[in-house]
Amino acid sequence: MSIETSLLPELENFPDGKAGDEPDVETNISSAMMEIHKVDGPEWDGHMSSFDGAAQEQMYAFTKGRWPNVKCEPNLFYLRGRMVGGAMVMIQPLPLGIGKIAVVKWGPMLADNSRADAQKIYAKIVEMLIREYADERKMMISILPKATPSPDNLPLQHLKQRGFKSGAQLGFPDRYIVNLRLDDEELRKSFAQKWRYHLNRSMKNDLVFERATSERFEEFDRLYQAMNERKNFADHSAYNTIVDLMELKDEALRPELFFVRHEQEIVAGGIIHKTGDTAVYLYGATNGAALPLRAGYFLHWEIIRWLRDNTSALWYDLGGTDGFQGLHQFKKGMVGTKGHIEPVPPVMNYASDFKAQVTGNLAFFARDRLQQVRAWIEKIRVDLATPDQKKK
Repeated sequence: MSIETSLLPELENFPDGKAGDEPDVETNISSAMMEIHKVDGPEWDGHMSSFDGAAQEQMYAFTKGRWPNVKCEPNLFYLRGRMVGGAMVMIQPLPLGIGKIAVVKWGPMLADNSRADAQKIYAKIVEMLIREYADERKMMISILPKATPSPDNLPLQHLKQRGFKSGAQLGFPDRYIVNLRLDDEELRKSFAQKWRYHLNRSMKNDLVFERATSERFEEFDRLYQAMNERKNFADHSAYNTIVDLMELKDEALRPELFFVRHEQEIVAGGIIHKTGDTAVYLYGATNGAALPLRAGYFLHWEIIRWLRDNTSALWYDLGGTDGFQGLHQFKKGMVGTKGHIEPVPPVMNYASDFKAQVTGNLAFFARDRLQQVRAWIEKIRVDLATPDQKKK
């Protein structure tokens, strides 16, 4: 259903993205017509599976389980009749009915990140979101851009230029991003020397890598639950949503499940989001035998090669560390010389209405204080593993 057709403001001074010679590049994008269409959740997921910018946090199948109390509004954007992007907007009601916040996590997404006019399209999409949610519906808009495999995060730069204000940032915001477009020799050379050493040792242990069907998720779940009990991590992940994702019929959106075996025993496993130009390591699990076997090194080596050979993804996002130095060292070594370690940007907030600005800022202030208290409590609990990574 098309709800709006808009002529957006001139954006001639906004920097172009990648240079390109695509025949379909809009040469007059500043005056082009863009439409916004609201669709239901299943239709949205079907479209976003083909987006370069696809992210799990933008999937309806994920958001409805992760945040069941918010209203999801999937928005598709068309430029001269061609789908060019989308944004899953989650409407978060505030206590006592004092207002609402429109949240876009890891979006807006572009259908084609390689278009020469990609950044102008991004800017137009942001402008349309401002017009509807901030100007017309009087909400604060809260956008959390993705980490990018470059120190120049162009979406973040544009949000700052457009007047969005920086909000909270993760305590350990770095994401560890591996280059997937390397052959085996280049890949090995890119690893840190110590990481490469452990990988070579793992290959002498008769480990077997296998891609598994979603029907075998229970095997992974047993491994995951046992690992958490053994390591005593505080788990704030969205693991409760993974069952729904593994049951998706759309293979493009359904995560991949991989195992490593040793003498017929599963010793390690991983679940990977593979949609878009950046695959993401969602969940991993090992048993007690995995460490001396160096099964984690073998698992990721084979996952990287599988993603390279079976998907169009350019990058493999290993996620963060949650403040654990061991994870930092492991992931940093895998990123090596050809990948990137870049931070998830802070939440970027915008309100054109004074009341929305005040209530939104109060809501975020209260949330941030609660999270600080929770982190402090977890730090002093003797039954939980304590983060030991130094903050930058």
